[in-house]
This record gives sequence, C-alpha cells and structure tokens, in this order.
Amino acid sequence: MGQSAQLTHDVDTVDAVVARMRALDAALPERDGLAVFNRVYLAVTEEVGRRLAAGRFADARAAATLDVRFARRYLAAVDAADGEGRPPACWRPLFQFRRHPGVRPLQFALAGINAHIGHDLALAVVDACRALGCEPAALEDDFDRVGDLLVSLEERVREDLMPGPDLLQIADPLTHLLGAWSLEKAREATWSAARALWALRRLPDVAGEFTERLDAAVGLAGRMLLTPLPD
Repeated sequence: MGQSAQLTHDVDTVDAVVARMRALDAALPERDGLAVFNRVYLAVTEEVGRRLAAGRFADARAAATLDVRFARRYLAAVDAADGEGRPPACWRPLFQFRRHPGVRPLQFALAGINAHIGHDLALAVVDACRALGCEPAALEDDFDRVGDLLVSLEERVREDLMPGPDLLQIADPLTHLLGAWSLEKAREATWSAARALWALRRLPDVAGEFTERLDAAVGLAGRMLLTPLPD
C-alpha cells in the first residue's frame, strides 16, 4: 500500500496522469469494468492535455492543477483496491462488480463517471484551491470547461456502448437505469458540494461528516447503476 500511495503522489502532471492510465489500460482485460471506465477517463484526460497545449483554458496552471488533483482521487481508489486499503464507498460497487457477466459495459462506464464526478470532483476542487491559494470561484470557468467536455464525452460513450436497438424499447431495464441518472445534474450538485466543503474547511468534524455522507450517497447511486441485467 505504501508503494501505491507513493505512485499516486508522484502523479503531478497531466502527462503523468495519462501515462498511469495507459499503463492500466494495457494491464487490464478489455471486458473488466474498471478497464471500461479507464478508457473513458483516458480519452477525457488526453483531450484536456490537448486543450491545455492549445491554450484553450484561461488559466492553464489552475486547469492543470484541478485535472491532476481530480485524477489522483481515481488513481488512489485503484491503488487502494489493488493493495490492502479500502476504496471510498463511491468506488466500491465498481470494484465489486467489475467482472460480473450481467453488467453491461455502458453501466461500468457510467458508474465510474458517477463516482468520479459525484464525489471525487468536489474534493478535487478543494484540493486545487488549497494548492493554488484561491477560492472556488476562481476555478469555476475551468470547472465548467472540463464539465462540458465530460458531458460531450458521456454522449459519445452512450452512443458507442449502447447494446443496440433493443435499448429503444421502453421495457428494457437499461432504459430505466439510464433515465435515472444525469451527468449534468451530478455536475451541478458537485459544484454546490465543493463550495460547501470549502466553506466548512475550518470545521473539520463537520466537513468530514459531510464528505462521508456524500461518499455514501454517490456509492448508492453507483450500486443502482450496476444492477445486473438479463441478456
């Protein structure tokens, strides 16, 4: 566990994040639920890197800091699951069901997005604010740009991983699962949670309880998204 924690700590640039995710992609079986999400997140991070290089962010340092702190949360969960630690509650359903034959690839992708956006992003905003010495408002534009990228990617993920025309049938259980979760709503809730956590930073007991409740709630949504479905 100590080595894994050190590996996560050493990830301090967007290029380093991409390298870790590519290594995971190479090591994991293609159908593994974690691999499905990792491919989605790798595509997002590569696009962030391209946009940073092209000067698409108003404050490149702030955007890169937020992106790295965000990714570290995911990589730390992977390290904990692979070692002797315990991942946050929001990630446990994905690790528990990652090889379940009754869970479809689209469910794995959305469950990972749910955990990372619903829980990790709020904490990453606070992490980035501390590192940069700024208020959350200073990161709002970059938060929105990354969020817009995630929304467009989610649309592509749904198109690429849709199981076929049967999904259009209202009786398909997957149709109901997909309709019960919204990335846009999760993103809005995350920004509110980040602002609340920042306001609570001088009340560690209250902030800790708030974070624990957030983690549990996001984990419950993830468990719902990973409900095994009939073929």
